[in-house]
This record gives sequence, C-alpha cells and structure tokens, in this order.
Amino acid sequence: MSQILLALLLVFALASPVLADVPVTRRVLANGMVVVVREDPGVGVVAASLQVRAGSLFETEATAGVTNFMQRVLVRGTEKRSTLGLLEAAEELGGSLEASGDVETAEIRGTAIARQWEALLGLLAEVLLEPTFPGAEVERERRLLLGQLQTRADNPFPRTFDTALREMYGAHPYAWPALGRTESVRQLTRDALIAHYRRVYRPDRIVLAVSGNVPRTAVVAAAERLFRRVPPAAGAPSAPTVEPSPRGEPRLVERDARQAQVLLGFLAPPVLHADYAAARVLAMVLGGGMSSRLFTELRDRRGLAYSVGVLATVRTGPALFAPYLATAPVNADAALAGLLAEVERLRAEPIGEPELARARAYLLGSLARDRRTSAQLAWHLAFYELVGAGWDWPQRFARAVAAVTTDDVARVAQQYLVRPTVVVLRPPKEGGG
Repeated sequence: MSQILLALLLVFALASPVLADVPVTRRVLANGMVVVVREDPGVGVVAASLQVRAGSLFETEATAGVTNFMQRVLVRGTEKRSTLGLLEAAEELGGSLEASGDVETAEIRGTAIARQWEALLGLLAEVLLEPTFPGAEVERERRLLLGQLQTRADNPFPRTFDTALREMYGAHPYAWPALGRTESVRQLTRDALIAHYRRVYRPDRIVLAVSGNVPRTAVVAAAERLFRRVPPAAGAPSAPTVEPSPRGEPRLVERDARQAQVLLGFLAPPVLHADYAAARVLAMVLGGGMSSRLFTELRDRRGLAYSVGVLATVRTGPALFAPYLATAPVNADAALAGLLAEVERLRAEPIGEPELARARAYLLGSLARDRRTSAQLAWHLAFYELVGAGWDWPQRFARAVAAVTTDDVARVAQQYLVRPTVVVLRPPKEGGG
C-alpha cells in the first residue's frame, strides 16, 4: 500500500506542471476579451490558442457542422494572404497555424519559436479579423468534410460511437459530432459561414491563451493592441434548452466488418459538477489501463475482447460515460453479457483502497500526459477559462481526484450506471437471423 501511495503522490506532482513556479497571468482586455499567459522560460517555443465559445453545442440539426466548417475556411485566406501565404508565414516563424471547431469551443491555434511570439499573435489576429472566405476554398473544405464524414460512417468504431450519441441525446445537439451531418454540410453556403462568423466572434466570448518562453506583460499589451478591433456582436448563439432523451432500447447496427463493436452508454455528470472527479475515477476502475476490470476480466481472463475501455466525454452539459469493447463477431453476445455483468458488479460490490489508488494514479498520469507541450497547455488554459471552470481547473481537478474515496466511487456507480443504452455493431448473421 505504501508503494501505491508513493506512486500516487509522484503522479499527482507530475500532473500539476503549472504549480511548479511557472507564473500565469489572466487579464480582461478593454473590449472584454480574456488573455491568459503562462510564462515558461524553460522551453524554446511558444503556443497560442484562441478559442471562442461556439461549437456543435450551439448548432441545430440544419446547421450541424457550421462552426468546424467556418473555422477551417478561416485559415484559407485573409485580406493580406492566400492559403499558401498563411502557411508560409507560419513556417517562417518556425511553427504552424490551424483552426477547427469542436463541441464546446472553436479554436485558432499556432506555434512558433519563442522570439517570434509577437509575430505569431499578429498572424492569429489577421486570421480572426480579416478572413475572406474564398469561394473556391469553401468548396474545397466542403469536399474534404464530406469525405471525412463518409470515412467516419464507414469505420466501425466511429459509426458505433455516433450511433450511441444519437441514441443517448435525441434532439440535443450533443447527438451529432463536431464534423456535423452530411446533409447539413452539403447545404451550408458561403454566406451562412460568414454570418456565423459575425455572430460568434465577439470579444466577450473569446479567450486567448499563450504558453511558452514569453514576457507576460508584453504579451498582454500586444494582445490589447492587436485584438481591440474585434467587434461587439448581437444575437450570439445560446445553449439548447432541450434535455437529452435516451431511447433506452438496444440498437443493432448490421454492417460488413471484421470486428463487432459493443458499447454501453450512460449519462454522466458535467465537468463542473461535484461528482465529475469521482465519475472519472470510476471510469478508470472499469476501463483505464491494463489493470482495469474490463481489461483483466474480459480481455485477459475470458479472451472476449481485442480492445476495451471507457469513453468519458468532457461536457458542460450531461456527459457520456461509455464502456466499450471490440470483439470477434461470433463473441458479440457473450461480450455484451460480460460488459453488462462488469458494470453491475461495479454497482454491487465496493472497490478496495488498492484499486482506488491505482485508478486515481492512472487518471492523474493521463492528465499529466495531456499537458506535456506548450500547445496542450495553451489549449487547457483557454478551454477551461472559456467554459467557466477557470484556467487553473486542471490543478483543482487533480486535487479533487486525489480526494476521491471508495464511498464516492460506490455512490456515483449507483447513481449514474443505470438503464444503459446498448449499441452493437456486427456483420449480419448468416441466413438473416
């Protein structure tokens, strides 16, 4: 037990790099935009993450994917530069420039060698303030997105996951991926992208996070100068009022596939909920790593799975807790029974302290791995500040994880692991039975 606790303390320290005397400054600019700067003289690069509170959470079935579509076109031309010109400008700084939309936020991100930090911020400001939405680039991105959506539909695991989202969330926008829907992406026009851009990019919905070997005060001053022209906007998208409505009926997807996919879906607490840390530890007990219950029982002992795990989404609304496994089609029924049995065992039998310590350590280690680079740190600073958790949420989350008890895990298992939504993807049985 002492070795487990020692390992837990070590991982906890590794999971909190921001605590290691690396100063962080948060400022609200005159126009309401928030800037967070992490000054780390120990690295030779700088990363910037400019995030806006937009994404599929704020979309409708008809506009699904509009944010990601818009973001990708943002970096395809400005009043000063073409697509190639933007790429060349980023490479001349020793870095990169990209943009994408997700579920809760959308991001313009860039990296550079540290001494080019101001030029990098200037490039992000140019993309944000002077996009031209070239018609040819809109159509090019549309073709790429439609191809990605088709690939997602053809790939067994994403197809299973997307089916589970629809079964779990119903009319709630969490029901579709950030890429959107094929039908909506086909219909979105250039004018719709421009209108969405003008609606969402308002200073009070933007956070700029910068991490690396940069002077904090100078970065804030540069941001004030570069982004003061971000215009205020009316009618920003609002979060949906509809509640998730799980169907609660098993869903079978028959497709030609070499492996069967089995997934259970449960609604879990949002990221700011008091139960969030315990629910994430619960996910590690069940499916985190090679000593988790699903791995040891269903893969190692019974040989029922090629791969196992638990998907736990980060959401400001009801999250998804999804144990899953991939197996041979002939084993699909036994694998589903085994998955349900392990969930029920977790509800019925309390876990011990050694198992809890391992799960907490594994989760804290994952948090540390997710924040190893300046780009990852910048993303975390911007994301959690933007969704209302605060830029220092990862440190507070790590402390909450370390405080989770066996009673906490038992309580959240009893409360949330009920009435699973079952999705199975497998090839059709011979004879159609």
